[in-house]
Amino acid sequence: MNAIILSAVLGVVMMFSSVFVKNKSALKHIAAAGLLVLLIANIADTYGCSLFKIDLHNMLRFDKFGLFFNTIGIGATLIYVVLSGRDIEKSGNYVAEYFALIFFVLCGLTLLTSFGNLLMLFIGIEILSIPLYILTGSDKRNLKSNEAAIKYFLMGSFSTGIMLMGIALIYGGTGSFQLEVVRSVFASYKGVSFLEIAGLLFLLVAMAFKVSAAPFHFWTPDVYDGAPSVFTSFMATVVKAAAFVAFIRLFDARVTETSAAVDWKMLFSILIISTLLIGNITAVFQQSVKRMLAYSSIAQAGFMLFALFSLNDMAKEGLLLYAAAYSLATIGIFAILIKMKDVSFEGYNGLAKTQPLLAATNTIFLLSLAGIPLTAGFFAKYYMLASVIKTGSYTWLVIFAVLFAAVSAYYYFRVIQAMYFKNGEAQTDTITPGFKAGMVIVAAIIVIVGILPQTILNWFYF
Repeated sequence: MNAIILSAVLGVVMMFSSVFVKNKSALKHIAAAGLLVLLIANIADTYGCSLFKIDLHNMLRFDKFGLFFNTIGIGATLIYVVLSGRDIEKSGNYVAEYFALIFFVLCGLTLLTSFGNLLMLFIGIEILSIPLYILTGSDKRNLKSNEAAIKYFLMGSFSTGIMLMGIALIYGGTGSFQLEVVRSVFASYKGVSFLEIAGLLFLLVAMAFKVSAAPFHFWTPDVYDGAPSVFTSFMATVVKAAAFVAFIRLFDARVTETSAAVDWKMLFSILIISTLLIGNITAVFQQSVKRMLAYSSIAQAGFMLFALFSLNDMAKEGLLLYAAAYSLATIGIFAILIKMKDVSFEGYNGLAKTQPLLAATNTIFLLSLAGIPLTAGFFAKYYMLASVIKTGSYTWLVIFAVLFAAVSAYYYFRVIQAMYFKNGEAQTDTITPGFKAGMVIVAAIIVIVGILPQTILNWFYF
């Protein structure tokens, strides 16, 4: 509860700070301090120290999994603001409002990780999405940004309508919006009604859109490519991971395993296959690193879908690890991409000569996304695949995923090849010592987690 209320309050504080604080750099420091307070408050809530005692009537249900994910999401956002805060300052004249919108997104995130009622799921999705529509179109002089914003808004509104239809159908079948009641209805008997199955299918489509799972991914490349790069970084990481946590809370094992009317595992496996196939194959043919990362995020969503397929303890552990590894690596890659004068693959030629430290850290981030050993991404992918093997079926799906992980290594290594093995002098903006130090710290965290993944998971259990 701490994080929900404080994130909303801090968002309002950031809005009013624009009246009193005219120094853009000071706004970044205020936002970073607010995120630090939010992080501490959420950790305190995880261990039983709640600042607010409110009777929620089971509308929200807080558990350690959701609260720990909040910690990862808020921590990743703090790193994002520290690394890219200066670029947010350059993105327009409404810097305080941009930071306020980020806090409101975190408010939606904390609702999605703790909803106990389908109406709270809807409210959380909307609080998460509406600020993102605004951030996507924040570069008003850029036609691509305007196009991305309207496309995101229209597609997001359409998917929200599908979600509301699904919620209405489930209410018609079960007579309740409460998640526990819905789960108990599915678990109590095998003859689940058409309304309930149709409602879940509608919700599956809506949530697949939010996490950019194929074939509902078509908005992702244009939106991520058109949005200002500094905000694409946030959209592709913390926001996407939050939607996956909501996905898992919604499709509980008691719902999917007791419903004989639909083979949910086969349905999820089709989603996984199509997402991995489209994301990886299309990324191979991109000429822009930013657009390649957009398709890469679709492929990464395919791996995160394994947690939804398995729905066991290892899947939940893997999703937490994946959220941390993927968010840190992608935030780091985008922080460097924002500094590049040219975001094509050729624009990275010779970066190792002009900026050796940035090239080295960027290499670590790319290796983590590819799932190479000694990086956090390796164990993240391992846990996802191991969770499927633990189910005792669909081993062919694991083989399929490993093959496409090898395909993903190709387009990640294209960037590494350009930085180290191609002639050129990559042009970047001014790189400050503080930025370099931040990149080294993030790269070190990825390597430490890659060697000792229990540094993340021990927090979950202890």
